[in-house]
Amino acid sequence: MARVCEFCDKGPVTGHQVSHSNIKTKTRWLPNLKRMRAVIDGTTRTVRVCTRCIRTGLVTRPLKRTFKPEAAKNA
Repeated sequence: MARVCEFCDKGPVTGHQVSHSNIKTKTRWLPNLKRMRAVIDGTTRTVRVCTRCIRTGLVTRPLKRTFKPEAAKNA
C-alpha cells in the first residue's frame, strides 16, 4: 500500500539533506498519515488520510453509536 493520502493524493517528497559541511545526501520525507474511519459515499471505510485533511474537515467521521441497554431489552 502506497504512502499516499486518499483525499488529496499527498505523497512522499524527495530531496537532499544538506549538512553543515554542505555534503548532500538523498532523503525522503513522508506525509503525516493516519488511519481513520471515514464516511465515503454513504459507507464507512478505513482510509489513510493526512493530518491536514483531517484538520480542514475534508474527512467526515461516522456517527458514534451509543448502546442503550433498555432499548435492547424492548426490541
